[in-house]
Amino acid sequence: MKKNCTIDLHTHSYCSDGTFSPEGLILLAKKQGLSAVALTDHDTTDGLAQFLAAGEKYGIEAIPGIELATHWSRFHQPELHLVGLGINPKAGVWKNQIELLRKNRDLRNQKMARQLTHIGLPVTLEEVTQSAGGEVITRAHFAALLLKKGYIHTREEAFSKYLTQGCPGYVPKILPSPAECIQTIHAAGGISILAHPTLYGLAHDQLDCLCEELVPLGLNGIECFYSTFTPAQRKTMMKLAKKHHLLPSGGSDFHGENKPYIQLGTGKGSLSVPYAVWEAMQPQLKKIRQ
Repeated sequence: MKKNCTIDLHTHSYCSDGTFSPEGLILLAKKQGLSAVALTDHDTTDGLAQFLAAGEKYGIEAIPGIELATHWSRFHQPELHLVGLGINPKAGVWKNQIELLRKNRDLRNQKMARQLTHIGLPVTLEEVTQSAGGEVITRAHFAALLLKKGYIHTREEAFSKYLTQGCPGYVPKILPSPAECIQTIHAAGGISILAHPTLYGLAHDQLDCLCEELVPLGLNGIECFYSTFTPAQRKTMMKLAKKHHLLPSGGSDFHGENKPYIQLGTGKGSLSVPYAVWEAMQPQLKKIRQ
């Protein structure tokens, strides 16, 4: 075990909605003194080849990952996020899965552009695509374009007025089920982790219900360390993990300049994920890959 070493198991590059290159993440991890870092871009494995090569080049353990959005029909929260860690980015299962995700994302983006135009904020998908510069288009790119065109004064205004659920420019995602996402992660040789459980607005008994539902589907872990967690929340998540026999995981959810208040490895300053967390996942990873 790499004693006294810290890691980060939840980060994003410019291949989804971060601002760092995959190699840039590795260089930053080295600068920050991390011993291992996972790249978990949204719905894409595009950056993993560069990421893994950079990890080998600079002596940082690079963990291939992904973050998948899924539809959950219970309570008031329709969308959950599952992180896959230790995946094989070349696994054949990704081709169909990511192609479907991208097709659904394109349909959503087209409709979002039409709705924004309809309410007096004319944008085209071509403009958003050009602004994104080859990245997977997300609401963050729409927000950046609205700001660039002078329709809003801050990026936050784009979400509070137009791009959040219940606002006139918002379009819900077309998402796979939790079972489908977990099966895909396992088929690619990875372990499945429930990401940032406190961000869904669920009461404790509802989170407990969520775990009861996902564990039989194959959920392997839950994030117990996260940038916005208070010590009390971290303790509660650890108890929940223990109750449901889930592996603790965690990370900063680093996005670079898109979330400037979140630092790689340390989150808002107090985050510290020990290497032992990743080490404890190895037996489960070995079992899944058999």
